[in-house]
Amino acid sequence: QVQLVESGGGLVQAGGSLRLSCAASGRTFSRYVMGWFRQAPGKEREFVAAISWSGGSTRYADSVKGRFTISRDNAKNTVYLQMNNLRPEDTAVYYCAAALNRVTSVRDEYAYWGQGTQVTVSS
Repeated sequence: QVQLVESGGGLVQAGGSLRLSCAASGRTFSRYVMGWFRQAPGKEREFVAAISWSGGSTRYADSVKGRFTISRDNAKNTVYLQMNNLRPEDTAVYYCAAALNRVTSVRDEYAYWGQGTQVTVSS
């Protein structure tokens, strides 16, 4: 089992950058595929990015490709989401999640979730 705590959210102007962090508890962090999802008010939670246990494989939603970068540091039990050139439509609560099997965009394949961190992008 793993517990996840996100941080790094905040208010930023359009075109700005933020880096989200997700700290995981437990000694088995490196076994998990890690993902980021987001949920805007009135919308379903959607996939943003995912990374394999080794960091060698990543996957992104089309809406964030070229702007967001997911990375991980297994020695620190932490996964990151670097967000550049932010847009007002990126405003959402961002969630970190862990999956056991594969790098996937399917929400139901993630077994563990953090509480989320708010990102607000002003125009």
